[in-house]
Amino acid sequence: MSHVISADLTTERLVLRSWTATDVAAVLDASSASQSSQLAVLRPGLRPEHWAGDFPSDGDRVIAGLLATQPEWLGAFGHRLVVERASGLVVGSIGLFWPPTDGVVELGYGVVESVRGRGYATEATAALTAYALSSPEVHTVQAGVELSNPASVRVLEKASFQRVSADQETARYERR
Repeated sequence: MSHVISADLTTERLVLRSWTATDVAAVLDASSASQSSQLAVLRPGLRPEHWAGDFPSDGDRVIAGLLATQPEWLGAFGHRLVVERASGLVVGSIGLFWPPTDGVVELGYGVVESVRGRGYATEATAALTAYALSSPEVHTVQAGVELSNPASVRVLEKASFQRVSADQETARYERR
């Protein structure tokens, strides 16, 4: 059964907008341009004005590469750009690794360094998790986190995730 595709998710301070093929291409092109000054010269204006100065991060580049090979992740339950409502700037990305397996879907998130500490990752995580759990196909949202990243641990805890396992380096969290 497929869940109804929805528009952008809007929170108090953010808009979670689905990635498009154009977004993917822009991130991949910008990544290539940053590695090749020739391309930057050949393609002026490559970097969209609506990106925060430090977007895309390395994680966003990885996601764009995955989305280029997994276009089914571009749907409503896939990956989204995190847009700051006040400025209209793209400040990160968040996503679900759809489709769920036995009712469980994995979540990943990140915001650029320039906006960290404002609660955006928690706000986005709570909103996308609630959206995922609204699907009849999902009963649990999971996320893994490196214990060396206490800010990311706090994001999950503040978004009502519970730790279900841990080893020396990583922990698994879930929300039902």
